[in-house]
Amino acid sequence: MPTAATEWSVYLLECRSGALYCGIAVDVYRRFAAHAAGKGARFTRMDPPVRLLLVEPCPDRSSALKREFEIKRLSRASKLALVADAASDAMIVEQDEPQPTA
Repeated sequence: MPTAATEWSVYLLECRSGALYCGIAVDVYRRFAAHAAGKGARFTRMDPPVRLLLVEPCPDRSSALKREFEIKRLSRASKLALVADAASDAMIVEQDEPQPTA
């Protein structure tokens, strides 16, 4: 059982059919494995996930649930734009890291 200090995350999966699935978890990678093994939500048992698109850390379960609700209300195009924005932010972070010298 997660403790109060546990960091929750919201995640977005792409399923085999191309559908997007949003959920929350403390350990997103373990949850993804459960979905992929057919042990997750009913939705992903019928349409298994093929890749993890987005992980957004949240300070607590309540915040994660609120953010999940916000994401679920977005259109597919808006969800994909959210993924693209997160990917571009990640690329900026990678570029800011010091590069190894030869």
